[in-house]
Amino acid sequence: MGFTPSTMRQRRCIAQSGNDQIFVLSSSVASTAATEEDKAAAGVPAATSEASTNIEDADIPTNLPSDCGMDYIPLATMLATGQLAEADQFTRDALITISGAKAKGRDFVYFTDVKNIPATDLATMERLWNKFSGGKFGYSVQKKKWKQSKGDFETFCRKIGWTTTDGEVERKKRWFGASEFIYDVKKAPEGHLPLTSALRGTSLIKNLLQHPVWDNDDWMIEPDK
Repeated sequence: MGFTPSTMRQRRCIAQSGNDQIFVLSSSVASTAATEEDKAAAGVPAATSEASTNIEDADIPTNLPSDCGMDYIPLATMLATGQLAEADQFTRDALITISGAKAKGRDFVYFTDVKNIPATDLATMERLWNKFSGGKFGYSVQKKKWKQSKGDFETFCRKIGWTTTDGEVERKKRWFGASEFIYDVKKAPEGHLPLTSALRGTSLIKNLLQHPVWDNDDWMIEPDK
């Protein structure tokens, strides 16, 4: 039986379930976490940003392609108005949808789901992150930092500002409760955002940075208006 274009798009957005570890969690988990310890275990950020009112509607792009029917105008608006914490959460929630995890009844993404994420959607989100950060944030920026770190996760975290020190002890920054991450384009290091939880392992972020969409610069091409 053949598939209509819409059916094919839906199939591309449905991932296979498995027994892999959980790495990304949606904001719904944060609402049910009873304590800060629970939030720490879930790896759920709880920061918010103050919106800027200096952005004209004309500055927010509206032609934002998706193979899953995902609406990226909220992400564009958040990034354009400087609501980086909210944009960061939107991005993680979007991954749950476009990977097919949500269709499977899951509020998290397995690293094996990454292959099901349409390049079109990743490219759309990446262009927005790049545009509104002046090329400072995005998965493509993180991939460059990953290569500079020769695939060493600890070095990578230092390069993009995901670590801090307590006295002489280096540790990963906390993103629950009062987040220690920097939701400010001017102050944050290159590649600092978006965040990907590695609390239970690094396979998800590694697979995101190895997605075929980053094999060339086609993702940078703006869609026709």
